[in-house]
Amino acid sequence: MPISFANLSINNAIFVALTSVLNTMSNWTIRKIEKKDNPAVAQLIRAVFDELEIPKVGTAYEDPYLDLMFEEYSKPRSLYFVVEQDGEVVGCAGVAPLANEKETICELQKMYFLPATRGKGIGSEMMAICLQTAKDFGFEQCYLETMPFMHEAQKLYKKTGFEYLCSAMGNTGHSSCPVWMLKDL
Repeated sequence: MPISFANLSINNAIFVALTSVLNTMSNWTIRKIEKKDNPAVAQLIRAVFDELEIPKVGTAYEDPYLDLMFEEYSKPRSLYFVVEQDGEVVGCAGVAPLANEKETICELQKMYFLPATRGKGIGSEMMAICLQTAKDFGFEQCYLETMPFMHEAQKLYKKTGFEYLCSAMGNTGHSSCPVWMLKDL
């Protein structure tokens, strides 16, 4: 299965292997976001916020580009992925430079999944792809912010090597996200 991402030399063997496992197990596909995905991604993120009662003020919910994710992640050293099942976007995540930080630090951004995708290993697969992408872009560390009640997400982050920080980094504008984590790549 050929993989072609413009301006990215992602480790194709890893990407193909992970995508094959997903397709074989549950008919899932992780792929780069396309412009046509913008409405579905925005709707998914907003639905997860509503479901989990995540504050809307001071979080990704308020990001001005939430309806323009393809355009936002077409910027240099940025890439966003979607999980697709039977033509429907059921999960998403991406990496981009961390605003107002060293150019060696990226941020894992907007990692959300519909309830049906949780607990099936899809988050781990998405995390592996995002972290490999960050390495391929030349980042040395990856930062993330999350909510204190998102225990399962934090388990995944810790399992992947993220460690808790005492304060926020960069300038994400997400003042309502009080859990900060960092991982060396």
